[in-house]
Amino acid sequence: MQEKTQSKPHKKIGVAVIYNPQGQILIDRRLSQGLFGGFWEFPGGKIEANETVCACIKREIQEELGIQIQVNHHLITVNHDYEDFSVTLMVYLCDHLNGIPQTLECAEIRWITLPEIDNFTFPPANIAVIEALKKSVAELI
Repeated sequence: MQEKTQSKPHKKIGVAVIYNPQGQILIDRRLSQGLFGGFWEFPGGKIEANETVCACIKREIQEELGIQIQVNHHLITVNHDYEDFSVTLMVYLCDHLNGIPQTLECAEIRWITLPEIDNFTFPPANIAVIEALKKSVAELI
């Protein structure tokens, strides 16, 4: 008898690394329920059918945080396999344009500096994003 293999669900996520004029990065804490509840993350969400990554990021940030951003350039694309699903994170550097971030779909929001980022616990797929951020800043120095 052959064992039937089922493919894992795959999520394509648009992710924003949002900078303010002071050079701080916006992170949010996930709600306590669900996978990685209470972990910190870069905001974003699932890309809908017929939606571009940039349109997804702008929409998700408006829905989740109530702010307007400018999506700038691509930082990194991360493919990560979890036990029950896989994700592709398409990460873009963004500028905060206006609005005060609100906890519309998250537990907490913080503006942090890149050196402070190691004080926060992120889901495993975000580790590559953090490393890419550190590398991009190191290249500017």
